[in-house]
Amino acid sequence: MAINSRVDVKISEVVGISPWKRILSLFNVFRKSRFLRWFVYGSVVGVLSGLGAAIFYYGLKWGSYYVLYRLAGYAVPQSAGERFLPSIPETHIIYWLLVLLPAIGGLLSGVIVTFLAPEAQGDGTDAYIEAFHGHGAIRTRVPLIKGISSLIILVTGGSVGREGPIAQIGAGLGALLGRVLKLDIREKRLMLLAGCAGGLSAIFRAPLGGAFMAAEILYREDLETEGIILSVISALVSYEVFTAIFGRQPLFVFPHIEFPGPLEMLLYASLGLICVPFGYIFTKMLFGLRKHLFEKLPIRRELAPAVGGLMVGLLALWHPDIMGGGYGTMQEALLGELPVTLMLTLVFLKIAATSFSLSSGGSGGIFAPALFIGSVLGGAFGQLAHAWFPSIVSSPGGFALVGMATFFACVAKCPLGALFMVSEITGSYDLLVPIILSSVLAILLSQRWSIFYNQVENKFHSPAHQSDRLVYMLKGLLVKDVYRPDSPVTVLPEDMTFAQLRRLVTHTNESVFPVVDKACRLTGILSLIEIRAALSRRSVYEALRPKDLLLPPISVAPDESLSAALLKFLETGFTRIPIVDQGKGLIGMLGLEDLLTRYQQELQRAGGDEAGVDGTIMGQTPPVS
Repeated sequence: MAINSRVDVKISEVVGISPWKRILSLFNVFRKSRFLRWFVYGSVVGVLSGLGAAIFYYGLKWGSYYVLYRLAGYAVPQSAGERFLPSIPETHIIYWLLVLLPAIGGLLSGVIVTFLAPEAQGDGTDAYIEAFHGHGAIRTRVPLIKGISSLIILVTGGSVGREGPIAQIGAGLGALLGRVLKLDIREKRLMLLAGCAGGLSAIFRAPLGGAFMAAEILYREDLETEGIILSVISALVSYEVFTAIFGRQPLFVFPHIEFPGPLEMLLYASLGLICVPFGYIFTKMLFGLRKHLFEKLPIRRELAPAVGGLMVGLLALWHPDIMGGGYGTMQEALLGELPVTLMLTLVFLKIAATSFSLSSGGSGGIFAPALFIGSVLGGAFGQLAHAWFPSIVSSPGGFALVGMATFFACVAKCPLGALFMVSEITGSYDLLVPIILSSVLAILLSQRWSIFYNQVENKFHSPAHQSDRLVYMLKGLLVKDVYRPDSPVTVLPEDMTFAQLRRLVTHTNESVFPVVDKACRLTGILSLIEIRAALSRRSVYEALRPKDLLLPPISVAPDESLSAALLKFLETGFTRIPIVDQGKGLIGMLGLEDLLTRYQQELQRAGGDEAGVDGTIMGQTPPVS
């Protein structure tokens, strides 16, 4: 009976709550639940980035159809998973127009980007990396400008990929949502990451690849683990949105392959070694042309992409398949349908064409060109290996698949993202072990350079994790290693009068005073801010006693780590915190200045110029030029 009466009381209390209070209660639950917030935020970002990718993809396909095919007569080869347009028959190519189209696209894109959003030029993935390591912000107009300028470059035949624009578009949408929700800078960075993951997941129909690539591509030797869950949620939702429109089929058709034997594994390892010099040539040419050619041209900045586009058009006279992303050519390489000499030629043509497009300031991505180079390089090696060792190599197309993942992992330093991405876009997980072996060997031999200028070595080299670096370095230091026993400590007795306290405050520069009882046990802390507030109102302080202003007795122990002490400084805002020994009681005060001085000493001892406390990215190995 008593239980029922208590239940009735609870029910009556709930029923009596007004609708506004219920909404506020639900909002407080949502605000305090990290999992619930990330699930909702990730889902919203996933929907936005999935729709953005669908619009971009639809415009790209129809734009390429009308510009390259209907105007210039060039039927762009399609991969098996992209053929949703009408069947395109072979026709007569108008070569003079094919030469001019990339130049026209470069001119239009250059003008739009230069005057509306300069940060949208070049590879969008690099811009996303820069934004993450910066303030986690992308201007609202950038996703729109990036999408338009990249579409122009792609539909006119520029040798760029679509993942760079999608990465920046998705990241921009995530950043916009972070601003609307007024999130802090850490959460804004994670929303940026989730948006990039959603965009990549949708455009490649690869949720795991998109999530891991967005988190891994930020560093050369690290992974943004804090954002993995949010990225996976966004990537899955974005994938569902995109595939609901365009279908779930993988981008490429790839036959089943038996697991390679030990001798064939050695050949896959050799492919990893071969990718390194080609990756170096690609990186060197990309940065070298920008520095030594396009930045020194005596023309206006917005005209440089037109010059790069004209160079791409001239290369297209040799072989037009270097234009665009080249997914149809990749499909043929995976099926072993291209001759060795053509594939080796396409390696160098694609390196040159992509360098011309991106180094000149053209807007686009670098992932698809890297996959293209890796696929034809691996395909050529696979066919040669099959001709030399027919009893060992049964499927030359397998080397094209492994080459795709290995080459991108080599130049971008993201083995997990490349592994998942290539496996998902081909629908094949048969070659996971060869991909891992080949990619690891390639990365080990290419640590000094990366295709992404703004990529940093690890979290400790990123301003986004400056506080993490500070806490990590302070974990190995104890309070007793820093505090000075000879420094004076002003201790206040618990029964002190306000008049005595007032005289004391006027003769000291200290701002925090430990208060003890008769047994010298710490009972609380008096802050100068609280004391001054009381002293400013005479009617108040005459009725108060000092112990009425006491704050909780926050303290640190001599054996406590400095990282834990730092967190207490940040929580309280104090500049000094009492040190209490369990056996001796209050033994001194730890000053924030002493803690930071010791941190600076440790930073210098460890070569602290690697990551400055001023928030700049330091210690970054410059790209090859």
